[in-house]
Amino acid sequence: MALVKTAIAVPKELLAEIDQAARSRGESRSRYITRVLRAASRARRDAEITRRLNELFAEEAVAGAQVAEAETLDQIGTSWTDERW
Repeated sequence: MALVKTAIAVPKELLAEIDQAARSRGESRSRYITRVLRAASRARRDAEITRRLNELFAEEAVAGAQVAEAETLDQIGTSWTDERW
């Protein structure tokens, strides 16, 4: 993965907390911040997906079709107790 250096300004106390958290995980500051930012970015994306799905399933016709499809699949499916994992 290509890395790009950047400079940001953060409060001194926050940087101390970040350094402590990184040390406790055995990570560099850069790796810790990258991991946290990646998680925040994914959470934002996931929240947007959830919002869109909630909006879609709020439509009565779509929700009804999903319930009907789930019931059909439930009737033709196998019992989980029959599965051999």
